[in-house]
Amino acid sequence: MEKFRKLGLSEGVLKILEGMGFDTPSEIQEKAIPYALEGRNVLGTSMTGSGKTLAFASAIIERIVPTKVVKALVLVPTRELAEQVAESIKKFSKGNLKVVAVYGGVNMHNQIKQMRGADVLVGTPGRTLDHLSHKILRLNKVEILVLDEFDRMLDMGFSRDVGEIIEACPQERQTMLFSATDSQDIDYLVKRYVPNPVRVSVEQYVDHTKLEQVYYDVTSTLKFPLLVHLLKEEKSQLVMIFCSTRRSADFVVANLNHIGIKSKAIHGGLEQKKRINVINEFNAGSGLNILVCTDVAARGLDIKGVTHIYNYDLPSISKDYIHRIGRTARAGKEGKAINILTSRDRENFSNILNREEVEIKNVEMPQVEKIEVVNPSRDSGRGSPSRNRDPSRGRSSIRRTSPRGRSDSRRNSSGRSSPRGRSDSRRSDSRRDDSRSDSRRSPQRSFGRKRPMSNYH
Repeated sequence: MEKFRKLGLSEGVLKILEGMGFDTPSEIQEKAIPYALEGRNVLGTSMTGSGKTLAFASAIIERIVPTKVVKALVLVPTRELAEQVAESIKKFSKGNLKVVAVYGGVNMHNQIKQMRGADVLVGTPGRTLDHLSHKILRLNKVEILVLDEFDRMLDMGFSRDVGEIIEACPQERQTMLFSATDSQDIDYLVKRYVPNPVRVSVEQYVDHTKLEQVYYDVTSTLKFPLLVHLLKEEKSQLVMIFCSTRRSADFVVANLNHIGIKSKAIHGGLEQKKRINVINEFNAGSGLNILVCTDVAARGLDIKGVTHIYNYDLPSISKDYIHRIGRTARAGKEGKAINILTSRDRENFSNILNREEVEIKNVEMPQVEKIEVVNPSRDSGRGSPSRNRDPSRGRSSIRRTSPRGRSDSRRNSSGRSSPRGRSDSRRSDSRRDDSRSDSRRSPQRSFGRKRPMSNYH
């Protein structure tokens, strides 16, 4: 623990870390903790999984004196990350601080009860602003403000909410902002709200020398059969399969389970408790080794030991591809990213190749068996064999597809025209407001604007 001791952590905290199995600080911890303990504003650039939670939690547990009012606020983009960060701070503080996580999709009144006497609040921007606007939450005593995974918050359209929350905090405070990427919007907020920050950054956490990236160019009739073939042939331990929509993820899970390949889904359409249970089961190594997910799981979740990433659908945002493959090839271990391309993925794939420094090899299509797919029942989660369309493609998974180049861009994820007013089936989960159940916002560069109260309900 000598390296941790040199960073300035107290003996009490060192004992807690030693009991949790920590022995050597990560690069972001080594660079950020001394500044965090000094009370300096910090701007950190670091990928998910680099250990930044301890970097900002160290200041909270060392400097916050519990007085039953919120003195530390941590804003995060998703429900899962709120739960995980809150749990980590609880462990690091050994119960000396009352830490509460708040996020949308759950009963607000129960959260109000839990928030009483809280010293540290970890929340998604939407729900935090709900409590603030209803005068349930006061931030006038906040001493430490943390913005974690801030680039993701901007992608999800939280810029206004974050600006309003920051303006509710005292000007005299410590602010720490962590992001995996840089952008003009981040620079704008830093200049406005984070004076004189110390900038710390670490190299990409993914070891690309140990990451193999390949792609298969297939017709949509063979998309799912190829996935099944590869899952059976590849020597994998933990597998994450990324889809662009909830419906596509549910389709893949239903059909994998129908043929005896155990898998579960995680996306924004599931109840929070179920999402957490699925993540815990996947992490526990208790028989679930295939997780099918939308981009809600690309970042922020504490998932280790993933050997294979499958992109069943290619992301429309090239940076999301980097975050997806960043789930494997960590800590010196090898990993593999497999991309399954159909005609509708080629534009996204081209954007990835042009905008990101990646080397993805083409692999010849193997012989695969055709598979009869099932239709996931919305009520029971079961399906019956049918000649249904693969929701991610909009064409039948059994019949031959139309000739290459034919556009299906006007179809939604089920292959049918979208009913008026229902657009979320065509949106990526990475752009959902994960802290409110019904709002849809797009990224803004306007921070701190006031909106009508009706927007909060």
